[in-house]
Amino acid sequence: MSDKKIKVTLIKSKFGRLHNHQQCLSALGLRKIHQSCIVDDTPSNRGLINKISYLLKIEEAC
Repeated sequence: MSDKKIKVTLIKSKFGRLHNHQQCLSALGLRKIHQSCIVDDTPSNRGLINKISYLLKIEEAC
């Protein structure tokens, strides 16, 4: 469908966060601080990213 990709990097700790927010991180494939993951730019992934945007650094992947 869409060929666009987004690079997300975890910049804050997941510990002490809401359980739902921790589940969003694992759904995106992020486990450690400063770990990056490239995901498809889909509405479902955008929803996850918007929910936990305060923990992430978001860039467009080439």
